[in-house]
Amino acid sequence: MRSNILTFIAAGHETTANTLSWALFLLSQSQEWRERVEAEVDRELRGSAGTGTADRLAETRAVIEETIRLYPPISAISRVALDKDELNGEPVRPGSLIVISPYVLHRHRLLWDRPDAFDPRRFLGNAAATVDRFAYLPFGAGPRKCIGSTFALQEATLVLAAIVRHFSFQLRPGHAVWPSLRVTLRPANGLPMTIRARASKDAAHREPAFRQMMDS
Repeated sequence: MRSNILTFIAAGHETTANTLSWALFLLSQSQEWRERVEAEVDRELRGSAGTGTADRLAETRAVIEETIRLYPPISAISRVALDKDELNGEPVRPGSLIVISPYVLHRHRLLWDRPDAFDPRRFLGNAAATVDRFAYLPFGAGPRKCIGSTFALQEATLVLAAIVRHFSFQLRPGHAVWPSLRVTLRPANGLPMTIRARASKDAAHREPAFRQMMDS
């Protein structure tokens, strides 16, 4: 139990933080999805969040799932062959190290339509059921799949919703965004964004939260 808790804390911190950074960047580049997520969180987070809130944030979660398709925090999965096998016509000897890159897999043109495009519709409704189980591996697969996958998706969805509810983000003009692998996949040279408080009917309720964040 202790080891599992440490895994949640250590392995789930940087990966989720990077996911949220990439999600905010992608939303800053898509007016359609920024407006869709804003509308959803304004509707579903009106008042105080309660049980089942994450389940109602379908479009926000789809943004998270599409984000980790394009920018999977863990970009390499390693497995050791237990016995001889064959992979795409190539013999695999026992003990061979097999390395799978989700970043490449998630952008494979034989597996995805417009693989380089940001399109959270892939993970909405019936479309999600058409995604091949082994074409999408942000958390790995099999008995050694990430223990925190369900928690991570729920956490990232709720945090993204809370951020988008209060603020809008715009990438600094002229800044080139490029992924860099340093254990996890992160934006090279940072991700400078202009942050603005969102103006809305319930702005008076958001002002204290904005001031508290700025003061901290």
